[in-house]
Amino acid sequence: MVDEVKDILQKLVDYGQRLGAEFVDARFEEVKSLSIRLVDGIPKIGYGVDKGVAIRVYYSGAIGFAYTSRLDWDNLRRTLERAFALARASRGVSRVPKPVELKAVEDDVTWPLKRDPADVSLEEKLADVREVDRILGSEQFVKSRTVGYSESTVAKVYASSEGRLVSEKRTLVLVIAEAYAEEAGVRASAHKSNGSIKGYIVWEKMSPEKLANTVLDRLRKQLRAKTPKAGEYPVVLAPEAVGVFVHEAFGHLAEADLVAAGSVLKGKIGEKVASSKVTIVDDPTIDDGFGTFKYDDEGVRTAKAVIVEKGVLKGYMTDRLYASLLNVEPTGNGRAESYRVPPLVRMRNTLIEPGTNSVDELFEGIDFGYYIVAVSGGQTNLDGGFQVGVEEAYEIVNGEVRDPVRNMSISGNTLDTLLNVDAVANDLQIFYGRCGKGQLVPVSDGGPHIRVKKMTVGGRA
Repeated sequence: MVDEVKDILQKLVDYGQRLGAEFVDARFEEVKSLSIRLVDGIPKIGYGVDKGVAIRVYYSGAIGFAYTSRLDWDNLRRTLERAFALARASRGVSRVPKPVELKAVEDDVTWPLKRDPADVSLEEKLADVREVDRILGSEQFVKSRTVGYSESTVAKVYASSEGRLVSEKRTLVLVIAEAYAEEAGVRASAHKSNGSIKGYIVWEKMSPEKLANTVLDRLRKQLRAKTPKAGEYPVVLAPEAVGVFVHEAFGHLAEADLVAAGSVLKGKIGEKVASSKVTIVDDPTIDDGFGTFKYDDEGVRTAKAVIVEKGVLKGYMTDRLYASLLNVEPTGNGRAESYRVPPLVRMRNTLIEPGTNSVDELFEGIDFGYYIVAVSGGQTNLDGGFQVGVEEAYEIVNGEVRDPVRNMSISGNTLDTLLNVDAVANDLQIFYGRCGKGQLVPVSDGGPHIRVKKMTVGGRA
């Protein structure tokens, strides 16, 4: 199938050049998916196959984009003509840079599976999901619960007028459990997810029992915890909270399109934006990450992008267009939700790299502060201001983790927070999810435990 698709895409690219396009690329995508979703024990199961071709044309300072799910040659040819006509009609309206051109390359990549989900029966998958649901539903304080399992095998083929012709195939598996609880007038919600690109091994990484009990433990502690003291305190962030922070509060600010829109990082290359203990990377080479792949959706060979090195801003995440605008090499961050949309600058696996401290050392010397394990989402602005809800947290008293707290939030400025990091532990964990930025793509984030000298803590009764 791959060779046949390559021939068709190459034929399309050649035709676009004959029309007069200065740059053409064509991207084929086929997704085979399965989803199992239990809402309060009631299952909903869905299968899907979706495939199509996206075509992008650059002509005289303008880009035209078109897509189709009809893969006969006549329709593909008309789709390319439509993309070319859009580019020609847009010239002179507003000029965009020509995508950075790269050397010709041919490659085929298939990511290996430890256990192919296709070899696992639907009955086994449903039984694993039902076990999570059973445990969640065994507690009276749980008022509603949702357990989801999804798998998708994604095959892509990319061709361009530069002679780049690559294919890549990945399988992604994601499980998530979430629940809402109420007890004695106190309400709480919690969630936990896990994933893999190595197949049906998610339950080896975290059993159904552990997944469910992690959610239940978070709920119990929220329902029976004290409220926090508002003010500024030293804070230790666990890897799960670090991952959300580095992705939401920092990572988006370093995406080149949002930098151009006025992110607080604009114009700060070479400047100190964090403590010298902080190094932030977007790394598509880490083992078993949702953002681990060899080529992005613009055919760019991916590599580790160092965004902050020992506190100094080194660069931004770019696609071909913004790399051209900034006169830098593309970082391989051009990603699209599907063939129906053009690529955007998107994160892959965004991490704070481990430091040299032990985890225990981070708590030493804190008379009173907070240990934040998991967060529940929040809001970040281009000026770096953020506010995040907390799902699991504890008081730190005399260097020891003590009572849990509930209804807590943290807020501040991203760069101020990073400048206040005074210790980074030598552990590392990564987490799995999907990031929405107009389009939804699978990503991972994470890091080690870190200590922040002061952070604004809020709460409500």
